[in-house]
Amino acid sequence: MKKVFVDGQEGTTGLQIREKLLTRKDVELLEIEPELRKDTKRRAELLNAADIAFLCLPDDAAKESVALVQNPNTIVIDTSTAHRTNDAWTYGLPELSQSHEEAIKKSKRIANPGCHATGFLLAVYPLVAKGIIKTDENLSCYSVTGYSGGGKKMIAEYRENFKSIKFESESVLASKPYALGLSHKHLPEMQKIAKLKNPPLFNPILGPYYQGMAVTVSLFPYMLNVINSFDELRNFLTDYYKNGEYVSVVPASENPSILDPTICNNTNNAKIFVFGREEHGQITVVLDNLGKGASGAAIQNMEISIK
Repeated sequence: MKKVFVDGQEGTTGLQIREKLLTRKDVELLEIEPELRKDTKRRAELLNAADIAFLCLPDDAAKESVALVQNPNTIVIDTSTAHRTNDAWTYGLPELSQSHEEAIKKSKRIANPGCHATGFLLAVYPLVAKGIIKTDENLSCYSVTGYSGGGKKMIAEYRENFKSIKFESESVLASKPYALGLSHKHLPEMQKIAKLKNPPLFNPILGPYYQGMAVTVSLFPYMLNVINSFDELRNFLTDYYKNGEYVSVVPASENPSILDPTICNNTNNAKIFVFGREEHGQITVVLDNLGKGASGAAIQNMEISIK
């Protein structure tokens, strides 16, 4: 039985990881006393007593926690942005390739991917890796996501607004583009892990619902090498992910006319859709921003690392 500690279990991701761990019989959950949750000495004791430590903290706090870990056998899975582009850490998206999964198995330091980045990379990484898209291509991506991705403060604001909502006028019902400085915190990992020379143009959009996301990458035929149609592109991705337990490509016959970004909610699944006409197309990846985009991926990485 593995001992597991969640440092920062009060946040959205930490709470979900804790809930998932409580249902398992193969782990012993180490829990900090509420009054000591910010006590450095007590946190260090638990971090070093754990076989697996999840960090569900802001970036700076996550770096401080890593510095407390002296036990060479403790596996650290960090859900923050702090280490995702750090070459000393393993990027925790095993579906990208066999080498990614093997690296997770061997690593003591695993950086859990961002939710938007997960969708983008599932769409783009195979295309770049196989030479279908050039590394210097300029890509555009937009992502519609539920407000739970904004954390506890945003969740509270939305829930308060919904209590007294006037449906004909309240702006809370509108979808809202954000990160309009075009420098979203997931961009560095999106560019680095996909091996792109240029950062994609990324537009995240906040939807008036709790969880679930749809990440879309726009494509034009001139961008594609070897592949001659979007049907061929779908077939390629279907073959690429044929052994994936959690990632699947939806057949053309099942493509909807209206896509629901919540269809993967409360799972660790990601569904990939390819839409296309002769002159242009897109790949859309639907996942749960709290599942495959956060806690589900973290638990999956734990399972791989302790096999």
